[in-house]
Amino acid sequence: MKNLFRSVAVAAVVVLGTQSLSAQQKIGHVNADEIFQMTPEFKTANDQLKTLNDTKTKELQGMYEEYQKKQNDANEKLRNRSEANKATVDAELQTLGQELQNIEQRIQEVQRVAQEDLGKKQQELLAPIQTKVMNAINAVAKEKGYAYVLDTSSGSVIYFQGGEDISADVKAKLGISANATPVTPAVPTN
Repeated sequence: MKNLFRSVAVAAVVVLGTQSLSAQQKIGHVNADEIFQMTPEFKTANDQLKTLNDTKTKELQGMYEEYQKKQNDANEKLRNRSEANKATVDAELQTLGQELQNIEQRIQEVQRVAQEDLGKKQQELLAPIQTKVMNAINAVAKEKGYAYVLDTSSGSVIYFQGGEDISADVKAKLGISANATPVTPAVPTN
């Protein structure tokens, strides 16, 4: 019974001590997305992603043009079809129909591969930047003695009053100019 009483007393002291400490903990906030988009590495990555996206778009555009040309050829053959050339035109239309199906399948495959390639490249280029920004946020939080840092860009903070915005300190740690503006992503980031 004596040990139980001691355990309860120790637990009460720990709980009261924790409540007292939590009242003194510092809370800061930061807009991590904005800082992320202000890094020079993001601009470089964004340019690379835009170039890759443009290349894939041009490739698909060429395929769409090929499809449209074949479709126009089929429509023209159908318009010029008569009893005299019916057998020949029908055979040509069947061949064009198969070619159109093949092009559609290729377009779908190229679109799928393009999305995968863009996703992989985006992950490859952006993950190191995210790590760098998070390391800078963590370093500033430790240097300034923050117990919590909330990310206002994630939308998970419904309301905050007070706290200290440490964005400027994180930008300084990353070497970002105070008057820099975020780069708009060429390809949506996840």
